[in-house]
Amino acid sequence: MSQQGTRYTSAASIGLAAGWSLERLSPPSRLFGANGLRTGPDGRIYVAQVAGSQISALDVDTGELETVSAQGGDIVAPDDVAFDADGDLYATEYYDGRVSVRGADGRTRVLRDDLPGANGITFHQGRLFIDECRIGGRLLELDLNGGAPKVLLENLPMPNAMEVGPDGKLYYPVLGSNDIWRIDPDGGEPERVVGDLGVPDAVKFDSEGYIVSTQVGTGEVLRIDPRSGERTVLATIAPGLDNLTFVGNRLFVSGFTGQITEILGGGETRAVLPGGLTWPLDLTVGGDGTLYISDGTHFYVLAPDGGLEMLGMLFSPGWPGYIRGVTAAGEGEFVVTTSNGQIARWRPASGEHDVLAGETEPFDQLYGVAVAPGGEVVAAELGTGRVVSVRGGDVATLASGLDRPMGVAFGTDGTCLVSESGAGRVVAVTGSGVDTVVDGLETPQGLLVRGGRLLVVDAGAKTLVEVDLGSKARTTIARDLPVGAPLGVEPKPLKGLQPFSGPQGLFAGIAAGPDGTLYVSADAEGSVLALRKEG
Repeated sequence: MSQQGTRYTSAASIGLAAGWSLERLSPPSRLFGANGLRTGPDGRIYVAQVAGSQISALDVDTGELETVSAQGGDIVAPDDVAFDADGDLYATEYYDGRVSVRGADGRTRVLRDDLPGANGITFHQGRLFIDECRIGGRLLELDLNGGAPKVLLENLPMPNAMEVGPDGKLYYPVLGSNDIWRIDPDGGEPERVVGDLGVPDAVKFDSEGYIVSTQVGTGEVLRIDPRSGERTVLATIAPGLDNLTFVGNRLFVSGFTGQITEILGGGETRAVLPGGLTWPLDLTVGGDGTLYISDGTHFYVLAPDGGLEMLGMLFSPGWPGYIRGVTAAGEGEFVVTTSNGQIARWRPASGEHDVLAGETEPFDQLYGVAVAPGGEVVAAELGTGRVVSVRGGDVATLASGLDRPMGVAFGTDGTCLVSESGAGRVVAVTGSGVDTVVDGLETPQGLLVRGGRLLVVDAGAKTLVEVDLGSKARTTIARDLPVGAPLGVEPKPLKGLQPFSGPQGLFAGIAAGPDGTLYVSADAEGSVLALRKEG
């Protein structure tokens, strides 16, 4: 186990070329978001982090974090956790459809690997229950020896984090029907407890036997009488709440942004851990110089006061899907690529989007996107090794046979440039194929052209490189950037699960302001960097 104050540490500080300065526009995130919460036998809160494949233990009084299961380890995309009587930690691995057990000795074994969308998990009197947060999900009791599970219910529309109540019944929220149900784990028909909520995604019980439930859609924390269904709003925080736990009688809730909040009573709250960016991924600058940030399940604008203002998230009306690539395309409009395999034009203010391509036949792992001088939309499709263009609903292949293409940009002459991350080069797309523009890179991702200069975020080398497109001279503007995977870590693939997301992956984007400021997604630490040339 390792002690850490943030999620990413580096042996070297960022190095800059002469004449350059750096500013962090957002502080490094301490977690990769925050999903399932459970109070451990030691009194600390254990936080599951799907996006970072990490489990951390939090001391709620000091704010100290300890990594219990690290990125690159045996547990992948943990969504919720529970402890047995011996102190062993059980984790649902959402994207891999598994439940794994991490023993007190630190060793991990897979209990089952045939549970698609495994999510909610709880123990009661030595019995282990889990559910699958997917359309057609099941509620199961698992055999602790690995035998066949007992199916309590099936065909549920996305059940989530659950708990056994004082009456011995299992209470479970259902996202798809916006209500909370209960069932006797020894048999019987399910009963609807309460409905018309704010999209409940977790249920726990307080010491007086009342349900406490987070609402992902409205950001409310509700206290509900399980007998009458009467509800009280304990606090309203922000949409994207995920789970909750009690430490004694103290109540703590988690949010997608990594925020951990204590509910104090009387509507008051205390921030135990601040929220932050989960990645971030691509960046774009609007016509007025405003910076926009795609962060997968969230989309932000850099507000005039320097803070991040959310323009949309997973449960917002008109949300186009998990956003990866983005480019501004007019006032209040964006063209985005989603991990669900679609290219869309999105207007967050009106809560509307139009799918430009990929609605009936989704693309395979879209990344960077740009609008060509002629108006067609061009995107990199990593899964097939293609660069595609879209105009009026027609899709054409501009280049194929590429090795993990990711970033897309247009030169001043209208040439389409693509970062071929698997081949360590940037290529120009021509009528007859591709020509190498820059090679000898490790893992080039985000691309930007300004004048006759090409800027490349090389996530593998952790550098920002500037290339003169005329002379091909290179300058390393920044080194030891907090981008890509931590040194020595090989992240396990995040497979995603529809309808929330397709496969997820790292992508360090780049954009520029009208004054020449360069913005870089520091996806390893969860911040946005601004680099400026002095003078």
